[in-house]
Amino acid sequence: MDDLAEQRPRWDPRYQPCIPTVTLDGAVAHHSLCALLAEADALSTINCTTPGETVAVIEYLMAICFASKTCPSSDEEWRAWNVAEHSLSGASDWLTIQPDQEWDLFSPDAPLGQNRNLAPEMPESGTGPAQLVIEHVGDYSQHFDHHHLERGDTLPAADAFRAMLTQHVYAPYGRARISGKNLGATVTNLAAGRLLGRIRVVALGRTLGETLRLNLYPSEGTGESFNTSWTSGSIERRTFAVKAKPRTPENSADLHSALGRSVLLHPARGAHGQAMVDRVLIGAGEVLELDPERDLQDAAYVDTTAGRKPLRPSPSRAQWRDAHALYGAVMEAPTGMYARLRALPHERKGPGAPYQMWAVGLLANKTLPVAWTQGTYPFAPALTRHLHRASYRGSKIAEYIADSLRRAAVIASETAYPAMRAADGSAQLARFDGRWEFWPAASVPFYSLLDEVIDAGAVDDDDPVSAPLVDYACTLMKAARAHLAHRLDSLPPNDRGNRARARAQQRFEDDMNSDKAPAELRGETAHD
Repeated sequence: MDDLAEQRPRWDPRYQPCIPTVTLDGAVAHHSLCALLAEADALSTINCTTPGETVAVIEYLMAICFASKTCPSSDEEWRAWNVAEHSLSGASDWLTIQPDQEWDLFSPDAPLGQNRNLAPEMPESGTGPAQLVIEHVGDYSQHFDHHHLERGDTLPAADAFRAMLTQHVYAPYGRARISGKNLGATVTNLAAGRLLGRIRVVALGRTLGETLRLNLYPSEGTGESFNTSWTSGSIERRTFAVKAKPRTPENSADLHSALGRSVLLHPARGAHGQAMVDRVLIGAGEVLELDPERDLQDAAYVDTTAGRKPLRPSPSRAQWRDAHALYGAVMEAPTGMYARLRALPHERKGPGAPYQMWAVGLLANKTLPVAWTQGTYPFAPALTRHLHRASYRGSKIAEYIADSLRRAAVIASETAYPAMRAADGSAQLARFDGRWEFWPAASVPFYSLLDEVIDAGAVDDDDPVSAPLVDYACTLMKAARAHLAHRLDSLPPNDRGNRARARAQQRFEDDMNSDKAPAELRGETAHD
């Protein structure tokens, strides 16, 4: 980085408008970190390019709040903060008095969020800045669109800053595109970010300020450790000569600002003198030893064949099908985030749900990031039990209908092609399987079901779930019939084809009226 000498731009996110936001009146703006915290209750939300980037920024803002001691000291104070809409301006004030050199993204000595020790490797191993962006980085060898990482397009400093934050928390494991001959062989061993591989749940309020207050918590640990860079602060960093030993975060500020990657950004000037990044380096970062009770308070657990595990993003199972795990956590958690949410006041603050639970995960195929997955689930403390019932029954109904579509497809395939070779079985079954249209279409009625429960609960309905559940079941069943009919249209218009169609449709109807079917699917109401 020293080659720029006095021409090196200085860029400080405390004062530069670097975070996309939405104001309460719907206007889109960009705020600096200081402005964001000072005006948090006048902003609706953060509006970054991807869900993961938004989560990474929220994590960073939480770290600043913890470092500045702008956080509750107990669960009781947490509740009082949320009831009274406690200001977060103290975090903004703290930011303004921090040493300028510690918040310079392009500092030659301690670049913000980076490891200056990578600098000697930049001439040989530096790549185009797309390597910094998780959605483009691929397996650190190629982009998703197969453009090589050597492409030299510059990246605005604000975009690079947010992408770096996302790398620190979500980056996948793999091998770094950097030589280990000088820094040590383990610099190439990339560990997975602390949020990769699980669903991160963020409680959302009606303003950004409320969102931050909902997710702050009584901090544990000592000091005010905030990771401004690899070479500053009191934390002893790992070296790359030997395999990293996981370290325990010193406190909440340390946890939420941990440097999950060794990153170095090379500064450049844009056509109009603006700060840009033209080259990047990425190597191994910090490895943390997390305490599930203290450090994974937002994790919702589900039962798996390997035991009880945090809810994970899945390429084959839509996230909403496990939404009941979130509501179950609120009902059952003895301590932590979900217990605090359960203790919130029951009063409503306007139409719709007073809060939302936003679940975000990154789907990855080993070292290759694939897609972000997300879902937003309405939450009202007084209706937690009802929302859990609706989401649990809604998932069971959808799964039963999907299984019925599969069974109908099997009947159609076996009847139409009785002499089919075993090798052709899967392809023929897929031809008649309506599940592939059914699952994507079922999500909209599911979210509508939760909204209806919220609306029914607002008028003191003793049972705000049963009627919406029956309507939901009827909607899914009608949609499934249409998907099955569409799949069966490919049958030949002859006797065997007609017989296969009739048998498949009858099997589906028999399933809908079976004693094993969810109660909401049986009876005259569901068949209207």
